[in-house]
Amino acid sequence: MAARTKSAKDRPSYRCTDCGWTTAKWLGRCPECQAWGTVEEYGAPAVRTTAAGRVSTAAVPIGQVDGRQATARSTGVDELDRVLGGGLVPGAVVLLAGEPGVGKSTLLLDVAAKAASDDHRTLYVTGEESASQVRLRADRINALHDHLYLAAETDLSAVLGHLDAVKPSLLILDSVQTVASPEIDGAPGGMAQVREVAGALIRASKERGMSTLLVGHVTKDGAIAGPRLLEHLVDVVLSFEGDRHARLRLVRGVKNRYGATDEVGCFELHDEGITGLADPSGLFLTRRAEAVPGTCLTVTLEGRRPLVAEVQALTVDSQIPSPRRTTSGLETSRVSMMLAVLEQRGRITALGKRDIYSATVGGVKLSEPAADLAIALALASAASDTPLPKNLVAIGEVGLAGEVRRVTGVQRRLAEAHRLGFTHALVPSDPGKVPTGMKVTEVADMGEALRVLPRGRQKASDGAPDAVPRRERSEAPREADTRR
Repeated sequence: MAARTKSAKDRPSYRCTDCGWTTAKWLGRCPECQAWGTVEEYGAPAVRTTAAGRVSTAAVPIGQVDGRQATARSTGVDELDRVLGGGLVPGAVVLLAGEPGVGKSTLLLDVAAKAASDDHRTLYVTGEESASQVRLRADRINALHDHLYLAAETDLSAVLGHLDAVKPSLLILDSVQTVASPEIDGAPGGMAQVREVAGALIRASKERGMSTLLVGHVTKDGAIAGPRLLEHLVDVVLSFEGDRHARLRLVRGVKNRYGATDEVGCFELHDEGITGLADPSGLFLTRRAEAVPGTCLTVTLEGRRPLVAEVQALTVDSQIPSPRRTTSGLETSRVSMMLAVLEQRGRITALGKRDIYSATVGGVKLSEPAADLAIALALASAASDTPLPKNLVAIGEVGLAGEVRRVTGVQRRLAEAHRLGFTHALVPSDPGKVPTGMKVTEVADMGEALRVLPRGRQKASDGAPDAVPRRERSEAPREADTRR
């Protein structure tokens, strides 16, 4: 429909009250009679308001609304259900975004096959690949089902036509940036096209009670491509993260109208497809017969999920005037802070002129402050070439004054470490109730934490906190009461 042009009658005019001279814009002085302040507006259009219309559904008390219509249905993938809050709600629209090659299409094709059943059809629409290419992936990951329908389309009207023909309970569109509407100007992936495609599919989902999964691209900065309005329109926004050189993939909830946003789903990507990991801590650990200098274990929280991770550090003599500082999986700024604290508060001066390499095992990224104590102990162990005691985990944030601060979820972290067989832990003061049979040592500062390092280059025994030098045993940190 053509846009309505504003006529001359609708435009406001200005007239001099003294001589009657008119103009299209306001002036402080009339050019005709040279009078000041006599030009006034007249003929302004009347203000239009929207009149009340018919309502589609009468308003009812909230207690009389049937909530069973919004009952979630499982996708068949437990880890994805965990992040979604139990499954897909009918009429919900989910946006899954991630970097190229991280495994978005593989995950959603697996979901499409597992969610299909005799009573629920699934329609998988691809705009980036041909139908034969998707079929090859489905054969590889065993994602075939009689009620899984596949279509390769880039036209919005054709996608809506497939909805009328298939009548699916679940629609998967890969991706929203590849579909365009012929009614809108612009190339596919533009802001206007993404807004129109997303709006049309959201309306169709709500009207049909059909769940929809949209794949979204990301920019080079990691943000979701397209207008910010897209994230506001959908019900759930999921971020698919992972290093392409590692097996671990994380699905993190960014926005969720039907559940919590602090849940994380863990997956393992392999040649046969992608599988959920109910217990992913084994990917981040290296089991050894003897302790090795420069390694320390910690427990990180991914959302509400505790994961045991290993921090490794290595120090060597530098061959250049400016020693190297290389990190992998750790924030460079936090590692630099721990080096400064060890040198100033721990009196370890051997680190300043040496090349230092620090990393995590399994591709996990540790960014929360609770890993500070493990990083510091790994660096101190590497500097002295002395291994930390076996079966020891370190949890705590380290301040610039050398103090060890409390972190959230200490009890949950200790329970996970105890479940995996770790018997000793270094934690900040007042950890609360600790697992029965686990020896928990409270430390107030780095000086107390460094006393777990055995003296000299001797190997530490399995019962680590008992390796404190005898002359310092009276100053040793107090142990938490395991009977609390």
